[in-house]
Amino acid sequence: MKKLKFISAIAFGSLLMLATNVQAQKFPGLDKSPLDQALFPADNKIPVKSAKIVYSRPQLKGRTLSELAPAGKVWRTGANEATEITFYKDVMLGKTKIKSGTYSLYTIPEQENYTIIINKSVNVWGAYNYKAENDIARLVVPVTQAEESLEALSMVFTPAEKGMILNIGWDKMRIAIPFTE
Repeated sequence: MKKLKFISAIAFGSLLMLATNVQAQKFPGLDKSPLDQALFPADNKIPVKSAKIVYSRPQLKGRTLSELAPAGKVWRTGANEATEITFYKDVMLGKTKIKSGTYSLYTIPEQENYTIIINKSVNVWGAYNYKAENDIARLVVPVTQAEESLEALSMVFTPAEKGMILNIGWDKMRIAIPFTE
């Protein structure tokens, strides 16, 4: 009887080791355009948020901004999946009311301005399947040039008198997108 228990224990242990080896995973290395997010308000001590943006951060790596975000073409405003913006309360972009919810943020870069596009399609890869008929709002904002160059695309919310501003910077390009509440 003891011999049977011993053999059973060895068999069970062997199966367990085999199952562990079968379940072993190969994990990918770090993403070249890591996922990031910005919240408004950014202060973690304020639990109620107005907005959140989730985007991938491409890097210049010796390339020009115009190569990565060509002028006159709809751009996903980041890398990989289209950038997604969530509003936890209704906001205005220009004269257009945007209801609370999650949307994709696209842009059309130009030298002197960017067209900002809030689109109802979500969970989409890039701008390959962009559909203008799903646009919720558009606003043209001016481009400014900074002295400091940013290697990776960066986004941050800042407070505004009646809402918030989404600031986007990459290389020396800067745009400010005003959302009012």
